[in-house]
Amino acid sequence: MFYELEEKTVEADGMSIDYAAFGTGKKVMVIVPGLTFRRVRGAGFTLARMYRYFADDFRIYVFDRRKNIPEGYSAEDIADEIYSAMKALSLEKACVMGVSQGGMAVQYLALKHPEMVEKLVLGVTLSRPNPTIREAVAEWTELIEKGDLEQLVISSMRRGYPPEKFNKFRLIMPAVAKAGKPKDPTEFLRMAKACLTCDTYDRLTEIKCPTLVIGDRQDNIAAGEASLEIAEKMGCELVMYDGLGHSVYEEKCFNDEVRRFFTEQSEN
Repeated sequence: MFYELEEKTVEADGMSIDYAAFGTGKKVMVIVPGLTFRRVRGAGFTLARMYRYFADDFRIYVFDRRKNIPEGYSAEDIADEIYSAMKALSLEKACVMGVSQGGMAVQYLALKHPEMVEKLVLGVTLSRPNPTIREAVAEWTELIEKGDLEQLVISSMRRGYPPEKFNKFRLIMPAVAKAGKPKDPTEFLRMAKACLTCDTYDRLTEIKCPTLVIGDRQDNIAAGEASLEIAEKMGCELVMYDGLGHSVYEEKCFNDEVRRFFTEQSEN
């Protein structure tokens, strides 16, 4: 089934933020994606297809990062821009899902603006830097500094997918790597380094909204242990997979859990 798709830009607090919106539901769902080589603008159809499971129950807003990423960009900066965009669009009490770096940002959103978040999903993310994310960002930084952008794409895919799935791309890997290169490597590097700025672990118990954490034990970007420690610290619901990798958010089982959590009635 197809839903009317909007790809627009909202001006908020001096920032220009692109977003895609679709779905016919009465409730609002906000999605903050992870670090990516592609911008939301022009990817709306792909996003609508990926998140079609939610379109009957929600009006869905997928927010990009601001245009013109500054030096010293942080996960908290992403939260601030999402807040500004939501306020500009009069969105409150949304079901909010953040994936990977997006999960880092929405922790800050829930901490600083709890009135904006009805329920929270934290997918394959972390609350403080760990050796796995430090290694990934260091690898990507080195490749960007060398100008090897095709290898950067391959590195991201190798870390993101489990080996058996990554190997399926072998024959088309050169074409995928060439087509997927970031248009602005400096911007991508600033966004990648923002992954190392998330530091919410000691404040996680301040998040009071119902929260679901979803992770995978074979996550080679954020680390599976990071999902485990968030859920343990918060005392919230946890779903852990094993063998789907950091890209588990592309799987139907992941989205089924999110839809179940967002649509079930809260006990209170």
